[in-house]
Amino acid sequence: MESAELIALLHEVRDRVRARNPETAAGGVEIALPDLMPLAHSRDAALGKVAAIGTVNPRAGGVVNLLVQAWKRMISRVLDWHVREQVEFNRKSVACIDTAIEVMNDFNRALLALGNRMAEQDRLHAEFQELKDIRDHWAEWRFEWERKLQQNEMQFLRSVADLQSGFQHRATLMDANYRDAMRGQHTEFTGALERFSIDIQKRLWADLERIRLDYERLIYSELKTIRQRAAISGVSAPSASREETGAAPSLGFDYGRFAERFRGTEEYVKAGQQFYLNYFRACRNVLDIGCGRGEFLEMMKSAGISAKGIDLSQEAVDTCVHKKLDAEVADLFVYLENLPEASLDGIFCSQVVEHLPPDRLPEMVRLSASRLQRNGVLAIETPNPECLAIFATHFYLDPTHQRPVPHPLLAFYLEEFGMGNIEVRKLSPAADSMPSVQGLPEDFREAFFGGLDYAIVGKKL
Repeated sequence: MESAELIALLHEVRDRVRARNPETAAGGVEIALPDLMPLAHSRDAALGKVAAIGTVNPRAGGVVNLLVQAWKRMISRVLDWHVREQVEFNRKSVACIDTAIEVMNDFNRALLALGNRMAEQDRLHAEFQELKDIRDHWAEWRFEWERKLQQNEMQFLRSVADLQSGFQHRATLMDANYRDAMRGQHTEFTGALERFSIDIQKRLWADLERIRLDYERLIYSELKTIRQRAAISGVSAPSASREETGAAPSLGFDYGRFAERFRGTEEYVKAGQQFYLNYFRACRNVLDIGCGRGEFLEMMKSAGISAKGIDLSQEAVDTCVHKKLDAEVADLFVYLENLPEASLDGIFCSQVVEHLPPDRLPEMVRLSASRLQRNGVLAIETPNPECLAIFATHFYLDPTHQRPVPHPLLAFYLEEFGMGNIEVRKLSPAADSMPSVQGLPEDFREAFFGGLDYAIVGKKL
């Protein structure tokens, strides 16, 4: 017999045994069923004894054994009529035991079915109790559920209100940020527009200044041509007499101490001359006529601009040399005459022209203009005769002053000798040194008590 068939046979025997002897764990309720295995073992032992009746015990082989076995079989046949009833009784007893085992197995199955039914009833009873409990508590549960539903609705409405308020706040913030951004962009736009407008205006004024300078150059060229033609034809203006000023006049007092007291300290003069730096910033070869103590030369040196000074005073030149400035004693007419034409790109002359005789001033302007390159700068500073306070305070304090020079006359001289783009700027307001003029009307004060000095600046055409 193969192993698979043997295994199948064993499974079949196991199933039959389980069907005849049900287990207590198969049911839904734990019921203590009687154990029938001892009864089955007794039945099997009785069956063994019944089967052994009439058999002979085995013995070792041999002649004696054959004789003994034959003797036993004969006696068994002789006694068969005597033990037949006992054998039948034994068989009926075994059959009774089998029937009892079957009945008990049926009884066990009935008990198991009863246990399952009782378990089902218990389950139904539990479900009934649960349904009864649900019914008893339904009203309470419903009230609690409605209360919780109401609370949830209130919380939901409160949350919706909070969300709405938050949304409104966010919308307000976004609107405010948008307005701030738009305001900032508008401010930036207006600022940029203003800057661009200022740049456009600056370029426009620069173009107008260039056009004006070209126009003045053209007028000067035409006037120069007319004068040359007039000179060729024999029509010319009488030449002014030249008064040589080879040396400084003897004053009989310390002029350096005089300048320190009445003109001001070097720091005061330097502060007043700072605005000239913008005019001479692009220059590379500047001449300071009447350099004095060298305030202008120091400013040029600090700005990295090459500058030289001339003065009639040996003391003033020694002061400049002591400051390591480039200066020498020279008469301005002789010095300018010896310079090549167009050899300078800047000339500065402060508080000098009022010391010159009136007939020498045009020559000084002519020589200065002729020694300038194209677009060279000429700056002249002198007391302002339009300011009445100058005559009551400073002008006549200096005994070397000849006469004041009005700025229209000096502007005419500049135009006459090829200078254009002329600017006039009033300096040292009289109200700073004479507070009493503050009580005058503003327009009158500006007209007759404006700047004690003025500066006139022109460019070579």
